[in-house]
Amino acid sequence: MTDALLEELLAARQARKPCALVTVAATKGSVPREAGAKMLVYLDGLTSGTIGGGKFEALAIADAFLCLREKRSLLKTFPLREDEPDSFGAICGGEATILIEPQMMREALFVVGAGHCAQAIVRLAVECGLFVQVIEDRTELLETLPAGVLRESAASAAEFIATREWQPDEAIVIVSRNHELDRDALASALRSPGAGYIGMIGSTRKVRHVFEQLRAQGVTGEALAMVHAPIGLDIGADSPSEIAVSVLAEVLAILRKRRP
Repeated sequence: MTDALLEELLAARQARKPCALVTVAATKGSVPREAGAKMLVYLDGLTSGTIGGGKFEALAIADAFLCLREKRSLLKTFPLREDEPDSFGAICGGEATILIEPQMMREALFVVGAGHCAQAIVRLAVECGLFVQVIEDRTELLETLPAGVLRESAASAAEFIATREWQPDEAIVIVSRNHELDRDALASALRSPGAGYIGMIGSTRKVRHVFEQLRAQGVTGEALAMVHAPIGLDIGADSPSEIAVSVLAEVLAILRKRRP
């Protein structure tokens, strides 16, 4: 894989953009590209790289679309000889086996804050295999996060939230260091619909106070009813680790349409 294609694949994963990696896994005889040739096929129809072009590549792209829709990998051999009934007119004389690997998007957790509770939530989310991004203005806390976590050093979490197009398999978990930051982040999340889960940490009293402030700003009761607050399942959680368990259990249940 070329450095450019690898960087593009990593960028697609970070942007949570669905794509399939198509690789020429094995060849026999004369073929357009040797084993190891790769290309990316995006769900929106764009491609990058090539495995040989022509009808062979067009059929591989069609199979890649199917694999993306069905969320499965595929190993398939294409005969490239005129005398083969399935050769689609190819005259190279050999055969090529391709491997199609959909880069499946995991559920995503966007955590506002990087304090003790946030750190515990992030660690557990990473262990569960979720895509995790943390939004925090204190860079020293971002440096303590586990490997693989995206870090967004943003002065305003509310502005970061407002810039994204949220998806049903994404969760916004608001656990920052003060009520004002939580309120502003929550207001932004409610004005930027699309996320499958929105939750905010806090006592019943804090939640009531924040909701009253948001109602005064024009946020409807219907919108506030979408918020999971106080956040997490009621398991009597006390420590950051217990809070993390209650939050992740609720997030996964909601995103996977299970009864929490």
